[in-house]
Amino acid sequence: MKVQLDPSVSEHLPQFSLGILQYSNASVSDSPKMLQGRINYYVESLRLDHDTANLTEIEGIREWRACFKQVGIDPSRYRPSSEALLRRLLQGSPFFWINSAVDVNNFFSVLHTLPFGIYDVNHLAGDITCRLGHAEDVYEGLNGREVNMEGKLLLADGNGAFGSPIVDSKRSCVTEQSRALLQVIFFHEKMEPSKKKEIVGSVGRMFTEINGGELTHSSIVTA
Repeated sequence: MKVQLDPSVSEHLPQFSLGILQYSNASVSDSPKMLQGRINYYVESLRLDHDTANLTEIEGIREWRACFKQVGIDPSRYRPSSEALLRRLLQGSPFFWINSAVDVNNFFSVLHTLPFGIYDVNHLAGDITCRLGHAEDVYEGLNGREVNMEGKLLLADGNGAFGSPIVDSKRSCVTEQSRALLQVIFFHEKMEPSKKKEIVGSVGRMFTEINGGELTHSSIVTA
């Protein structure tokens, strides 16, 4: 499965890149108590250190809002998923436990203040392109709403749009039956190459520690 950036993205965001990790033979289940404890502890520490008043000045949140503005997306109307998740947590909402793959993915998103996506490869068709949305790019989001992705950053396969740094689709969601997984890290333009490499490495190690299976491919996709 090849993942590439479309010129419609790189002409607006020339330093934008994606971290790509592919897993096989994963064992997705309820998150273990160890992971739940670690995430709950981290969320509590975040609430002590930050509040929603200074959220947009947090490193990562600030840079991703700038990326959205560069492609013509209003970040106050369509927030990066990492910001939306962090905002809910700082407002006191509980961490939503889904399954071991989604939960650890959301933990990474909060930890690194970056949008992360996790997808069931068996629900995808062909190669993947990160591009700006067209008028026909509409899907049912994980939030249960129909999402119009025209003009927004998204991931598309042979069957059309399925994911984005805003909200992913139900079509590609990971369940306890999922075994082959694709994980995408949306890196903002200001992140150093060495930091991207470090994040990809640590994410792959922890993800397989929690979900088993094998990391079969990892890379950083640039223009």
